[in-house]
Amino acid sequence: MAIRIRSRFHRGGRERTAAELASVIAMVAWKLSQDAIRSMRAAQFDIDIGRQYFDFVCEYLAFMLHAADRIAYRALAADKRTAFTTALALKLAEVVEDNRGMLIAEPEPGRCRRHFIDLANERGADYADFAYDEKDGPDFGFRRFFGSRLLEIVPEKDHAWVIDQIMEIEAPEAVKALESTLAGLFAPPGEARRPRREGTIGE
Repeated sequence: MAIRIRSRFHRGGRERTAAELASVIAMVAWKLSQDAIRSMRAAQFDIDIGRQYFDFVCEYLAFMLHAADRIAYRALAADKRTAFTTALALKLAEVVEDNRGMLIAEPEPGRCRRHFIDLANERGADYADFAYDEKDGPDFGFRRFFGSRLLEIVPEKDHAWVIDQIMEIEAPEAVKALESTLAGLFAPPGEARRPRREGTIGE
């Protein structure tokens, strides 16, 4: 991907807050979403400005949110993971809201933010059925489900190839960048694995 991702960060002698971690990852996820659109357009997929562009970005950011949550699952204690994932969801919703004019020309303040929070919670239930391996990242079902959501967004002419593009190129590249970035933000894992938290992301 044509994007520079920092993988090491100066800690400044203190532990970063959930909000600080979320701010970094939200910016990375946003940049990756834009890079993915450029990549897919270069591969002759049609992603037009408007509802299609907005839905693509929201699905992409939701995928990144839940991939980041799986990484946090193995790196953070349960309470810190909860705080991080919630903060990230809210920060991503803020990014979507702040860019609503570019994404969909949505005039109503708050609507795009609410849409993303609802989508993030819905996708949390969907992705919960799939595995995320420390070595290989999201499993086949995880990546395929992500591709299937984008299948509903792109034009019919692109249906034959979009899932392969997402599963084999876009998702692995995004996760690679995400893993690298979070490795520089999270302390090395040293605690026992925690049970998966059930629930929704609130405002």
